[in-house]
Amino acid sequence: MKIFGRRQYDFLGIGDITIDTFIRLEKAQTIRDGNGKKPKLCLNFADKIPYKEKYYIPAVGNAANAAVAASRLGLKSALVTNIGNDREGIDCVGILKKENVNTEFLAVDSNNKTNSHYVLWFGDDRTILVKHENFTYRLRNIGEPKWVYLSSLGKNSLAFHNEIVKYLNFHPNIKLAFQPGTFQMASGRKALAEVYRRSDLFFCNKEEAQRILETNENNILELLKMISALGPKIIVITDGVNGAYSYDGMEMLFMRPYPDPKPPLERTGAGDAFSATFTIALALGMSIRDALKWAPINPMSVVQQVGAREGLLTRKELEEYLANAPSDYEPKIL
Repeated sequence: MKIFGRRQYDFLGIGDITIDTFIRLEKAQTIRDGNGKKPKLCLNFADKIPYKEKYYIPAVGNAANAAVAASRLGLKSALVTNIGNDREGIDCVGILKKENVNTEFLAVDSNNKTNSHYVLWFGDDRTILVKHENFTYRLRNIGEPKWVYLSSLGKNSLAFHNEIVKYLNFHPNIKLAFQPGTFQMASGRKALAEVYRRSDLFFCNKEEAQRILETNENNILELLKMISALGPKIIVITDGVNGAYSYDGMEMLFMRPYPDPKPPLERTGAGDAFSATFTIALALGMSIRDALKWAPINPMSVVQQVGAREGLLTRKELEEYLANAPSDYEPKIL
């Protein structure tokens, strides 16, 4: 089926694509300062730091990861993004095509490089050095996808967000999932107020919720209510290994993580995998409760591999894990 001369997609990601280059550190320190903030990764200044290995992983980033997850789980998927006219951009296109993610909305910008991030991998976690190139963002005619998944964009993208909201308001049947990235959170909730109000589904983790709301509130149930007041119809807040919480304005639910088969290798892309899988489940017509059961399975698989894409599951694989889940693997009413 085509709309306005284009295919109708089940799932359309909008967001910056990037290359992740992983550097696995051999020697480093993590230091806590005692005030409850995240530990600091410490390396000797002006020294030669040995590392174990390097991995070059194209075609990642929040929206790209989500589009690949959607394709692997059986949806017609596409991506709105920008690349440079360079080898890295060619690599990204090759991966997207291999993953059956349509690239008709991909723009090539000869004035900028393809985004590159550098991942300092130590232990089972990572610190990411990020840079978003100064792309000129434009929304082409995307037809009427069932779901738009909006995530990380560069700091010069504020007008682009207004363009997206205008398009979505003209096409009210399109559902919007919003998973804000670094610069979207830095822009502040007031600058993106219309995006929050238009969102059918919203994702962030606990620390990001506190940052967005500019609050020290530590109770996730209160954070759910505060995000809900910004306008999203369904809010999901994740809390790492402690599980995830949802609120649809009437019912609050908690979902435990899916058990890890072995200790995680590294955690890049776990949050993206959760948010994307939850959205995909709703796009497939499932309930919030069923989406909460689906969503933790992909992150469990992703953290067993290097990078955000390798561990993403097919629908058959995900359903096999679900069939073998513990008897208490169920959402709980709060």
